[in-house]
Amino acid sequence: MPSGARGESDEAYYYNVETGEVEHGKVSDWTSRIGPYATAAEAAQALERVRARNEAWEEAERKWEDDPDDD
Repeated sequence: MPSGARGESDEAYYYNVETGEVEHGKVSDWTSRIGPYATAAEAAQALERVRARNEAWEEAERKWEDDPDDD
């Protein structure tokens, strides 16, 4: 699988946030893509993965900010 910048590949799958479509290869500009993913099914779940990661980060930040041992 040929690799591009930052591990991106023309053979991988990407989720296009502007169109909501899964793309095979670097069809769209990098500013519109989430990925790369190994399969189209993984790319189709991109927004769910982003939401889950954001929720986990926000929860970790809340716990860190509410830490009573923090000086």
